[in-house]
Amino acid sequence: MVFVHSLLRYAVILLVLVAFLVNLRGWLMQRPIIIWERMATIWAMIICHIQLVFGIVLYATNAAAFHSKDAGAWQNYIMHVHIGSMVLAIALVTAGRMLSKRAQDERRKQMLIAIPYGIALALMLYATPWPLTEIGRTFGKGWL
Repeated sequence: MVFVHSLLRYAVILLVLVAFLVNLRGWLMQRPIIIWERMATIWAMIICHIQLVFGIVLYATNAAAFHSKDAGAWQNYIMHVHIGSMVLAIALVTAGRMLSKRAQDERRKQMLIAIPYGIALALMLYATPWPLTEIGRTFGKGWL
């Protein structure tokens, strides 16, 4: 399960990055949203929610380890920084997508996607325990 959650992060970041960039470009160029761009935002939101489900399952199956008295720095990192930032990032992705559906103006639709997706991407990049960092190395086997 950790392996899938770890591997899926690359798809999440890639899709959110693509959705952010195409909508930022459309917003700045003041052109209507194209179908594949709309699909990129939908797929980014879907993959974010799938990743959230994997994260919740991982937390639920290992909750005792996070609340033990021997919890180290990485457990505190996961409990506070990672979970909080990722839930906020996924909430921003969802809110951006839902608000853009209600907007009438095409330029506003892309703005309502680009800004929250950009903030969400920054949060995801910040809160991801990358393998070459100290926190990322402590996860050990199964972590990419």
